[in-house]
Amino acid sequence: MYDRMQTLTDEMLQKIHSASMTVLKQTGVAFNDAKALALFKENGFKIVDETVFFEESDIKKAVESAPSTFKVHARNPEHTVSIGGDDVVFLPAYGAPFIATEEGRQRTGTMEDYNNFCKLVQTSNVVDMNGYLMIDPADVPAKTQGLDMVLSNILYCDKAFMGCQTNREIAGDLVEMLAIAFCDGDKSKLKDKAWSVSLINALTPLQFSDEMTGALMELAAHGQAVIIANMVIGGTSGPVTLPGMLTLINAEVLAGIVLAQLVNPGTPVIYGSTSTATNFKTGAAAVGVPEQAALVSATAQMARFYTLPSRSGGGLCDAHVADAQAGYEASMQLQTAVRNGVNFILHACGQMGGHISQSYEKFLMDEEYCGMLRKLMKPMEVNDEELGLEIKSINEAGIGGQYLTQPRTFKLCRSEYFQPLLFSHESHDAWKRNGSMSMEKRAGKALTARLESYQKPHIDLGIEKALVAYVDNRKGK
Repeated sequence: MYDRMQTLTDEMLQKIHSASMTVLKQTGVAFNDAKALALFKENGFKIVDETVFFEESDIKKAVESAPSTFKVHARNPEHTVSIGGDDVVFLPAYGAPFIATEEGRQRTGTMEDYNNFCKLVQTSNVVDMNGYLMIDPADVPAKTQGLDMVLSNILYCDKAFMGCQTNREIAGDLVEMLAIAFCDGDKSKLKDKAWSVSLINALTPLQFSDEMTGALMELAAHGQAVIIANMVIGGTSGPVTLPGMLTLINAEVLAGIVLAQLVNPGTPVIYGSTSTATNFKTGAAAVGVPEQAALVSATAQMARFYTLPSRSGGGLCDAHVADAQAGYEASMQLQTAVRNGVNFILHACGQMGGHISQSYEKFLMDEEYCGMLRKLMKPMEVNDEELGLEIKSINEAGIGGQYLTQPRTFKLCRSEYFQPLLFSHESHDAWKRNGSMSMEKRAGKALTARLESYQKPHIDLGIEKALVAYVDNRKGK
């Protein structure tokens, strides 16, 4: 396939790999967790204090152990998703503390907001998986909010979902709740299937915190999928050049993958990054910029180099309102991720303000754009049967004829072309009659109808009671 974005040659990919191997062997990666260090030592790794040093053979063994594709199973089997290969899944934004309002203000996120995003995911025909931390709910205790969010994921949505991973204890809660929901309370059965995906972030440069390391080990031990990711910020937490950033990204991600495979060979892992450049005017990360899109492309290519599924950010932007800047930046990141073969697109819908806020309106706008990208990527069927039907219709219309009243047009007019809900293709007069609304206004109107039409998916009452009782017990109620 021809594409003007840079395709890294095998030689280039090998050079980045080799540079990362040098870093892993000479500088190493710090794992601030005693159990992880003991496991590395048990397997013959060189360790100095908390720093683990890696040989290329260690990387090769781990990469070969990790599956190139896997499934994340859903409460409703119809929503089970495949990760890897040519598959792509869209997920909502992750980690924002604030809700962005239409007027450009920010307000603190609540558990009601979190539940609303679960409902939007459930009612979406585009978003494939439910997220986690879609908003950071300030009205529930931080220590136990992971329990509330996982409970909402299971009760309000029957799609596959992301899980909590704040630390080893919280990851253990996820394991217990997955067992209750899907395995009759038997944790030993979890290894058979991945029921969740959790995000494990490196502490750049070249570290994994004790919290992330503990969560990674707990989840891998029970066969649950993990994204090994980082956010290298070029010029501050990482090298200023893209090749230098890729070397650091690669070294950190591979080190995390090695640990996952040492804990449990065959653990499903996703190679991920949402790295970007520094805004040297402010010192903060620049989100939605072309350098970030270039890294999205390169990260996907590095993942394929190791035959691993890939993760990137999706509709990323630095804008604080759902304006033209938000649209341009988000579309650049999303289209790059889709066209370059990213498998797991986090932040596909709703992200605003450089990960600081989440927008209901932009969620719906991004969702529609993701649907357009799916249509754009759908292959044309070019075969003798289809062309035969087309030749027949062309001959029937003849020279100077029309196709509007042809039976084939009647049959396909509602399915052949993408049907937008928010993008306006009205005449100016029709647009004025319908209120002269911007796309953001139309999204706000659609949001109300969407949430009002939501119906909670069925769940076994005994399972729901057991999950609620577990959460209440852990919260000390």
